[in-house]
Amino acid sequence: MNFEFSDDVTVMREEVRRLLTERVPPGAVRRLVDAGQPFDRPLWQEIGALGWMGISLPEAFGGSGLDHETLCMLAEEIGRVAASVPFSSSIYLAAEAIALFGSEEQKRTWLPGLASGEVVGTFALAEGNGFSTAEHVRAAVLNGRITGRKLPVWDGLVADLFVVAARDADGDIGLYLVTAQSVIRTPLETIEYGREAAAVVFENGIADRLLAAKGWSAVEKLLDRAAILFAFEAVGGAEAILTMAVDYTTQRFAFGRSIASMQAIKHMLADVYVAIELARSNAYYGAWALAHDAPELTIAAATARLAAIAAYETASAQAIQVHGGMGFTQEVDCHIHYRRAKRLATEIGPRRYWSDRLIAHLPATAG
Repeated sequence: MNFEFSDDVTVMREEVRRLLTERVPPGAVRRLVDAGQPFDRPLWQEIGALGWMGISLPEAFGGSGLDHETLCMLAEEIGRVAASVPFSSSIYLAAEAIALFGSEEQKRTWLPGLASGEVVGTFALAEGNGFSTAEHVRAAVLNGRITGRKLPVWDGLVADLFVVAARDADGDIGLYLVTAQSVIRTPLETIEYGREAAAVVFENGIADRLLAAKGWSAVEKLLDRAAILFAFEAVGGAEAILTMAVDYTTQRFAFGRSIASMQAIKHMLADVYVAIELARSNAYYGAWALAHDAPELTIAAATARLAAIAAYETASAQAIQVHGGMGFTQEVDCHIHYRRAKRLATEIGPRRYWSDRLIAHLPATAG
């Protein structure tokens, strides 16, 4: 079976890459951080005007009505430049949750704003105890009012809308929409540059339940779908940092010759290339499963996420080594990708969660 992107998506990729390369040149994220900006708002507004955020959302709610194959491509290209925009929080998670589980009224209310970028959304799951699974959710909703604390909430400082995992009066887990007006948020210091996180306190704010999101299985469904998009973002970042490392080795000379000619360097970068191609093949399989809502979606999501995490972390760490002393400085972008890789590796669950999920869903075989 061929999992390659369609010709239309391939053509669109060229335009997307051209724009992002122009808008996010080397050093752009560092300059943004130095200026104290929480994210690249001009870029966010521009890609919102171009319709990127709503690419896979229904036309009836302000989107383009395309399938998730195109969204996967956008995720990869955003990861390639490590763009400082809340794309993953707002689109992979918040918009996807409303599109999957929201009522017609909830979709009409929120999806057009998310599709245009006028509304920034995020997903609040963890409660300061690492990645939250079902037994860790303590936030509660009683009579339509939510109380509790979530952290870290990525892009929580700039979000207008929170999709929150919480328990109802019967103890069942659901997903609730909570606006920023009814929360208290405090910035958190994290490893990531250009993407901030917050501790968010809910103090009796109004919570609007996504009625189709029933139980922890709804959270898992949302995470499975998001995992494939996060995998594409990681693959894009890994490929970019490998290119950066290769370019540096061809320009750096030691003992009278380019370090690109040294066997140890060749083997190091070849191993990174293999890891990226393995991650890419798993991600493309995931894109197919996502676009077709295939029964294999959970397995595809887990394998895509695990391979992509490994590839991005390996590529960014090895790029630092290849750059030598320069790799450990702020003057080059190696650390931007290293930091991004570390965040992507934990944002929707660590390796252990996805490994366990993969094992649990593998088909039984005769012994």
